Amino acid sequence: MSFLFTSESVSEGHPDKVCDAISDTILDACLKRDPLARTAVETMATTGRVIISGEINTAVPPEKQEIEQLVRETVRRIGYDQTGFSWKNLQIENYLHRQSPDIAAGVDRRGAGDQGIMFGYAKNELGFECDFMPLPIKLAHRILKNLSEARHLGQIPGIEPDSKSQVTVRYNDERQPVGIEKIVVSTQHRNELSLEQIRQIVMPLICRALPENWMPEEQNILINPSGRFVTGGPDGDTGLTGRKIIVDTYGGYAPHGGGAFSGKDATKVDRSAAYMLRYLAKNVVAAGLAEECLLQISYAIGIAEPLSLYINTNRTAKVDEQKILKTLREMTDLTPQGIIRRLKLQNPIYTPTAVYGHFGRQPRPDGCFSWEKLDLVEDLKHAF
Repeated sequence: MSFLFTSESVSEGHPDKVCDAISDTILDACLKRDPLARTAVETMATTGRVIISGEINTAVPPEKQEIEQLVRETVRRIGYDQTGFSWKNLQIENYLHRQSPDIAAGVDRRGAGDQGIMFGYAKNELGFECDFMPLPIKLAHRILKNLSEARHLGQIPGIEPDSKSQVTVRYNDERQPVGIEKIVVSTQHRNELSLEQIRQIVMPLICRALPENWMPEEQNILINPSGRFVTGGPDGDTGLTGRKIIVDTYGGYAPHGGGAFSGKDATKVDRSAAYMLRYLAKNVVAAGLAEECLLQISYAIGIAEPLSLYINTNRTAKVDEQKILKTLREMTDLTPQGIIRRLKLQNPIYTPTAVYGHFGRQPRPDGCFSWEKLDLVEDLKHAF
């Protein structure tokens, strides 16, 4: 049966993404000083104010003045110098404190930092360079990346940092994309820009983001459908770390576990195990063992080995699903420390993950997005 599926993305200037970026920037600052640092940094941003709280355990904690500077630099890099929210005169309140000794004890014995469930997913969307991601979220991210890059290059004066996109894709009976039904883009702008001017700015950026000949009819592209969007960012809507978890993962096409990612070091399996399962699912699909792969894992606080591991290939597996699962367990160490070692997650690599998704990205030389590597493909092929 054919169906429509919609995913959304938000830009780095969205209030929640400002908070994710601040939390991950502080995490990276801690890891630069101490690779064993443990953090769970939460940020709230509103008109003229940023509030930071959460826990940090590190041998070399950053000074409060350094954290304040990191906050201001992050907001400046995103592009906020507005009357209601400017990097220059933000009021910054810092309530960071040490990690609970009860939680620390579980991690000290190399166990998981908390109980929880995590998911990983990959799909072969035939005919598209989607990095084994569902097409709706991939395109929603790509539209806003184009908008952001043009803004930072000074090519679209009058467009401000806060923006959102939404893409609706039609799928056929084989669960493969066959067309784009609707696109929505809302972007913050300066008062002097008209709706028609904004449309003329945004339409070419949408076109560049889409597969060739996939542009929907003009009436199915909604740009700033509510009209004016002058007051935006944290001045228009309070932001919080971890409130865009579906944007961060698969756009709702696959499940998300119980926790957010940003601000957490890799002892928090909410983050590290989700990265590991994406890595495994992507390698399974890239190896041709299935066209689609969903994995779920669960942990208990203080216990190293996972409690369960589940697979569902949606009837696309070319070999026995349970043999795939058994092979993955034999090939990889799924304890928190095993995941950290394989993916090199104690490096300061997290700031770039705070916007445009944690998955479907290109691995970087510094180790960022290491979970997107395909270095298990040959081993998986040989195992079958």
